[in-house]
Amino acid sequence: MVSSPTPGVFSASSLPGDAVELGRIQDPWGLKGWVHILPHSADTEALFASFQWFLQPPEARFARGFSAFTGCVVVTVAEIKVHADGVVARLEGVDDRNAAEALKGVRIFVPRSAFPATPEGEYYWVDLIGLDVVNREGVHLGVVRDLMPTGPTSVLVLEYTETVDGKTQIAERMIPFVSAYVDGVDLTARRITVDWQADY
Repeated sequence: MVSSPTPGVFSASSLPGDAVELGRIQDPWGLKGWVHILPHSADTEALFASFQWFLQPPEARFARGFSAFTGCVVVTVAEIKVHADGVVARLEGVDDRNAAEALKGVRIFVPRSAFPATPEGEYYWVDLIGLDVVNREGVHLGVVRDLMPTGPTSVLVLEYTETVDGKTQIAERMIPFVSAYVDGVDLTARRITVDWQADY
């Protein structure tokens, strides 16, 4: 039998308008209610900076048998730390492994307004997703759909349309997100300018 978190500890809430989904609860960790977090990106600073998370039930593919709560709830993060190659956390009211097990698949949100400020020249991945990418000549190279960590640097994964044999199709190109290729990021204009050509 799987027990739920302590009744009344999770407060019903509305998801903030600027909420960003940062990850999901993957599994219990240990016996004392800790949970293993699967972040959506290598950018985990916002998870560590916010001591309140907004939780929503799992997506349909992870939701079978889920009954810990409905709608949106807000929880207090009692402890959080890096463990091996992941992140683990203890939430108030989740006191044993069974209660942690009941939260498998739960989606974690944090308001964008709660993110710590970044140093000049550094950006959160979530702020880069959806930006247009153009080169110095003004040629549109695509839209940022993802970022891929590759050791100490990241790679922009762009999506663009191309015509092959008279048919329009979606294609991808990748550009290293390093100063050698990235001239600038304008979040207001939602544009990244790069030193890159369409035929690279």
